[in-house]
Amino acid sequence: MIKKIISGGQTGADQAALDAAIKLDMPHGGWIPKGRITEAGSLPDKYILQEIPDDSYPRHTEQNVIDSDGTVIITHGKLAGGSDYAREMAVKHGRAWIQIDLDITTPLDAALKISNWIIENSIAILNVTGSSAGKDPKIYEKTRDIIEGVIHLTRIKDKRDSLDPLSAEAIVPKTVAEAVSRLISRLSLKDKATIANMTADELDTLHVTLGGYIRHFFQLWAGNKELMASCRFVSKGDVPNEDVAYMVIIRELWEKLRKTHKLKVVK
Repeated sequence: MIKKIISGGQTGADQAALDAAIKLDMPHGGWIPKGRITEAGSLPDKYILQEIPDDSYPRHTEQNVIDSDGTVIITHGKLAGGSDYAREMAVKHGRAWIQIDLDITTPLDAALKISNWIIENSIAILNVTGSSAGKDPKIYEKTRDIIEGVIHLTRIKDKRDSLDPLSAEAIVPKTVAEAVSRLISRLSLKDKATIANMTADELDTLHVTLGGYIRHFFQLWAGNKELMASCRFVSKGDVPNEDVAYMVIIRELWEKLRKTHKLKVVK
């Protein structure tokens, strides 16, 4: 699970990642050129970044790579300029790196791809960089959505931290209602709130984590016919196999948690 997100504070992908972290209460940081300079002027004070001793863009890019476990570079199209320099620094310093080309990858697929990469490379401090807003006006919104999805996914990625695996003697749930009740009894308060405050589209990011837990421990993969039948009943028959059935359970869980754990805006 990632513990912190850092970036260089520049417009576009950098600030999008920081805003996602701030919104979802994830620690953030990073290095920025002296004077907190960006192409749009001085970086706002809400971003907690450190200034390097000079106004060198390459130097702050390199330092963020050094201080992280891995770097995500988000662009439309091939790497160029500062984005390609970040890749060079990752290679130079032996850090993991991954590029997301949004010309060929959807934000949802990007979130899943990054989340799997984080798990495979044991990334705790994630550096995010990419195109600037001046060169790519669409990069901010897409990067923000991607990083929010990554944070949601990694917060629920390892259910061994918050869900006790079912013992051999435990009764496997036979209905969607039983499955939802079982999950609620094992989810931490933080996980319940995280799921409750997801959007419907963001639920797909739970495919690898919570979905995998459901398919394995509720024995959908092993042929839990009663639970499969219940999923088909709840979804009015639109469940061809276990790789779809788990989403019926997740959506029912989400609907129930939204009634009890969704954060309300106080005006």
